[in-house]
Amino acid sequence: MTDDAAVGTVRSLVTAPESGAPPELRDAVEIRPGGVAGDRYQLGEGTFQLDACAVTLVAVEALDAVREETGIDVSDGRHRRNVVVEGFGTGLDELLDATVAVGDALLRPTRRRPPCAHVESLAGEEGLASALTERGGLCCDVIEPGRVAVGNRVAIRDADPRTAGAAIADRLRARASDDHHRSDSHGE
Repeated sequence: MTDDAAVGTVRSLVTAPESGAPPELRDAVEIRPGGVAGDRYQLGEGTFQLDACAVTLVAVEALDAVREETGIDVSDGRHRRNVVVEGFGTGLDELLDATVAVGDALLRPTRRRPPCAHVESLAGEEGLASALTERGGLCCDVIEPGRVAVGNRVAIRDADPRTAGAAIADRLRARASDDHHRSDSHGE
């Protein structure tokens, strides 16, 4: 992990034991290879099982923006994402395809998790799906299981390959430019 990589915090944890069940806020969870222990998707009970994510992340900044724009407050877990993180912006862009340490677990966010009308129906909040568009969170694969608790650190362990490759290319360009300037200053 680079020294300038962003670091965030787990702000809340949410599970639901079965499809349609009310969300439960948790102080800590165990993330297993198939998902969050006790959550509907890890148990094979989720509504969108065929398109399921092992673990879902959402940004507290996104939920705050929804509340500010619409008055809809889903900080009680009605957003139905497992891990609410702070410190990476509303879209969690820098986490996508990176390896991310969340508490004792390692996750790899693989794709965006757009909201659907079902979340709106379960939350009882008309307009929620629309408000979460472009900030509905990320689907994650479990790289290493582990315990996650509210207040745990969230950090990029390995940047996504595109970002890492771009950083390497930038360093090589800078080095080539420095080498060129040094050779010019020696009259070569």
